[in-house]
Amino acid sequence: MSLDISKKSVIRVSRGDFDPSRLDQIERMVRNTGDYLIPKIKELPGLRGYFAGASPTGSMVHVSLWDSDAHANQMGQLKEMVVNARHDAEALGVQFIPIVNYPFSWHI
Repeated sequence: MSLDISKKSVIRVSRGDFDPSRLDQIERMVRNTGDYLIPKIKELPGLRGYFAGASPTGSMVHVSLWDSDAHANQMGQLKEMVVNARHDAEALGVQFIPIVNYPFSWHI
């Protein structure tokens, strides 16, 4: 797979922890929030890829690749993410850690 990535590209990582006994509920919530998040995220300029998942060990993650830090930071203003999806996750006991944007170094 070849990606056209510049040295200004950013990897954005959002992670939350939850009680592993709630995995089925969390997986369902992750799929359901995708129904309203995916169309809105696709509208944002600078997106190269987006991945979301939950682990049986009790953590969930959203990882995305953006053309720049400014592009990645758009997620912080996306109502569907910062209000709706966050509410849905916190209602199931997800505790988020601070979101980090990582400057791009290399890829395969």
